[in-house]
Amino acid sequence: MPVTASEVKALRERTGAGMMECKKALTETEGDLDEAIALLRKKGAASAEKKSGRIAAEGIIVQLVSEDRSSSVLVEVNCETDFVAK
Repeated sequence: MPVTASEVKALRERTGAGMMECKKALTETEGDLDEAIALLRKKGAASAEKKSGRIAAEGIIVQLVSEDRSSSVLVEVNCETDFVAK
């Protein structure tokens, strides 16, 4: 059963996944939207697990203090490469 563009669009709107990922998931589940969502979640968890061991050693720390000095915030943002940190 061929997957239509409207089905891919509907899946993308519900999941935020890429177009080709949605099309592949719909093809694998024979057009079943709910099964495709479950499949994308399963694949997403697997890809997140693969990336969990990476070290984010580059980044920046920023401190901001309010004008009246009654509150402040300290934020650290890390990334994997120095190129992204710039």
